[in-house]
Amino acid sequence: MPDLSPPQDAAEAALFAECWDAVLSYADLCTAGAGTAHQLADEAFTLGMRELRAAQGAVRGRTTRLPVIPQLLTAVRDTVTGWESAGKGHKLDPDLRLWLNSEAAARYTGPPLGRPVALRGLRDMPEADATLLWLAEVEALPLPTVARRLGLDPLTTAAELDQVRVLFHDRCHRAHRDTPLDAECRSYARLLDAVTRSPGAETPEDLSRHLATCVPCAEAAACLRLHGGGIPAALAGGVIGWGALAYLERRRRAAEVRLGVGTAPGPGTRTDDEAARGRVLRGSLLAAAGLLSAVALGVSLMPFGTPDDTDVSARDDQKPIAAPDTPHPDPTPAPSRSAAPATTRTFPVPAPPSPSPTRKRAPSAPRPTATPSQTPTPSTPTTCQVAYHLDDQWSDGFQASVRITTDAPLSGWQLAWTFPDGQHIGQTWDATPHQDGSRVTTDAKSYNREVAAHGTVAFGFVGRLDGGNGTPSGFRLNGSPCATD
Repeated sequence: MPDLSPPQDAAEAALFAECWDAVLSYADLCTAGAGTAHQLADEAFTLGMRELRAAQGAVRGRTTRLPVIPQLLTAVRDTVTGWESAGKGHKLDPDLRLWLNSEAAARYTGPPLGRPVALRGLRDMPEADATLLWLAEVEALPLPTVARRLGLDPLTTAAELDQVRVLFHDRCHRAHRDTPLDAECRSYARLLDAVTRSPGAETPEDLSRHLATCVPCAEAAACLRLHGGGIPAALAGGVIGWGALAYLERRRRAAEVRLGVGTAPGPGTRTDDEAARGRVLRGSLLAAAGLLSAVALGVSLMPFGTPDDTDVSARDDQKPIAAPDTPHPDPTPAPSRSAAPATTRTFPVPAPPSPSPTRKRAPSAPRPTATPSQTPTPSTPTTCQVAYHLDDQWSDGFQASVRITTDAPLSGWQLAWTFPDGQHIGQTWDATPHQDGSRVTTDAKSYNREVAAHGTVAFGFVGRLDGGNGTPSGFRLNGSPCATD
């Protein structure tokens, strides 16, 4: 018989009261009958508490384990793995048994750099920040409840959560860069990071096809996206694996019942936390989860902030979309934050990146062809400056950004230059590229055609190397030569 020891003190009793319903909810998903759900939850809770006690002696300020609820849910998965090995698999859900004996399950116990990006990113965060993120995003607790549980100021909890999301993005980006990737995944890594940083960028078709067949990159896409609401599915899938979407739905329904939004319990009805006593909701949720798991992390195919954006927790089947046509901020890594006591932490809110200046476009007559005796039209700058910056470079490619400053107003622009070493421009954001040999031209997008006098417009791209990688020359804006910074 397992050591079902009771909570040792008041703190553990409080943890039991706060976390038991989450453990029981996931245990019910994993078992084949209502009676075994409590047995599994008891064993898993005991195992999880033993691991939490062992971690109490860790050095302060250093992340040594997951937050409490993810740690207990991981204990549920570890317990069912033990049941399967001990010949008690008949007590488990049949689909879970198939998953336990697949390569998907092996990733959670295999080499650390091969484990899900979300799991590594969450573990790499300060525990207080990771707990705030999990309670708000996965357990779906209202922010006042989260603030009360963690001892935070309710007036600043929303701002703190925003900063924790940025920190999670930063940790996941670092984890993805550390992951051993094959050549194809490496070729998409920088484009994936660039696209996911933009609130309105759409996935290029080739990247979308790659995400549909590559599980690690699809997981990374869900974690790296700062906008669109994909964090709950990424976190749940990264920590518990099987049944993640069904678990999310249960926690959402439980939160609604607690708030009085969902259906209140009555004669013959059950709340989500009482689901271990019935199988109707469980069967429908697992059926939906089975369909969704047929696609490699379907949330990765969600558009990145389209005008009619919907909750990714409800939609996993977005269609592939074309190149981005919205302003893209500079791909500067998000700042890291160190842990601090919950009552004294501050979360400085960085100013959002400023998009290129725009204004309402006025109709303009066709531009006449200039002659030496003619005065340039208003859309042709008298002077301009171009700043070309090499952001990153690897063995067979590179990423660069270009900033244009014009003295005269523009109602449409085209920038041209010449590559000196046979470079080839590839995926581009905030401009439309064309290349003929070493000569490249980039045209304005619909949203950044208008540039005010003395204004600036910027774009970026990923390129392919064919030898050296010298700085381009011969920059011309709308046919006029530009100085270079």
